[in-house]
Amino acid sequence: MNRIKPDWPLPAHVHAAVTLRTGGVSGGGHASLNPAAHVNDDPAHVRTNRQIIRDMLQLPAEPVWLQQVHGTRVVKADKADGSEEADASFTNQAGTVCVVLTADCLPLLFCGDQGNVVAAAHAGWRGLQAGIIAQTLKAMNCRDVTVWLGPAIGPDNFEVGDEVRAAFVGGNSKTASAFRTAESGKWLADIYCLARIELAELGIEQVFGGEFCTVADSRRFYSYRRDGATTGRMASLIWRD
Repeated sequence: MNRIKPDWPLPAHVHAAVTLRTGGVSGGGHASLNPAAHVNDDPAHVRTNRQIIRDMLQLPAEPVWLQQVHGTRVVKADKADGSEEADASFTNQAGTVCVVLTADCLPLLFCGDQGNVVAAAHAGWRGLQAGIIAQTLKAMNCRDVTVWLGPAIGPDNFEVGDEVRAAFVGGNSKTASAFRTAESGKWLADIYCLARIELAELGIEQVFGGEFCTVADSRRFYSYRRDGATTGRMASLIWRD
């Protein structure tokens, strides 16, 4: 399998998937199903990989790719042209595919009001701390939301400094439970726990996923922390009929 089908309760007309690193045409550190155009991969390979993904998932349209910047901007996917600097998109339109690219950062997929609205968000620690989840939920404007946490760096491999822990704990003391001391004297952060704390604070009870580690699973996942700058990205996608 070249993809993960998220395990969460979705209405029949909503579809979601995460691509893996296998099954594409890229070589070297980008091997092989890299759909990211900003990581110095051969542009022809990226175009081919995107077509492979579109065919594999039987997508209704080209995904709305974003220029991700570790911020909190959310755009309406069906009004976007792919040039927007944003880290999340949402839509209430059938046939529009929301997507984010990650290689250690946390991808979140959202399904709101029985699948009337869907969204995808990219949350590195900066975006997570700055409020990308809250901004995505605000843009969706839904009464009921279900969230799936996709493949990200796991709690045994996400080593951070004092400034990262202080940024979270200073804003919400509950987040202290997401950090434990590393052997190096720094901190090991649990990005899944941080996201769940934020979602709970925002009243979201239906949260699924969060059992992956991109660093530990080199067969399936790209990882910037593990492999450095020469690596690809996984695509997390959601759309509705």
